[in-house]
Amino acid sequence: MITCFIRYEIDPFKKAAFEEYARNWGQAIPRCGADLIGYFAPHEGSSTTAYGVYTIPSLAEYEAYRARLAQDPLGRANYEFAMKERFLLREDRIFLRLASAPHARQVRP
Repeated sequence: MITCFIRYEIDPFKKAAFEEYARNWGQAIPRCGADLIGYFAPHEGSSTTAYGVYTIPSLAEYEAYRARLAQDPLGRANYEFAMKERFLLREDRIFLRLASAPHARQVRP
């Protein structure tokens, strides 16, 4: 299993547009085959950094998922929305694998 971390630089004056974009992916991404962990908008600190995070079994599955996403009506509409509204200034992807498992259970006093 690999996890895709997408780091976005967004227009700080268009945070609401990014949040709409994130909600749309919340519907389309799981439907197209990835396990969405979530999209994260700025809250405290940087007003321009946001993230999207999901897991997928392999890079081969990622390629098939991307093809399905490009054909999905909401996926296509969301790409067009981002291009029209121009709230994404930069987007970087990195694929990582979990190295710390298994995790210990948290002990509460």
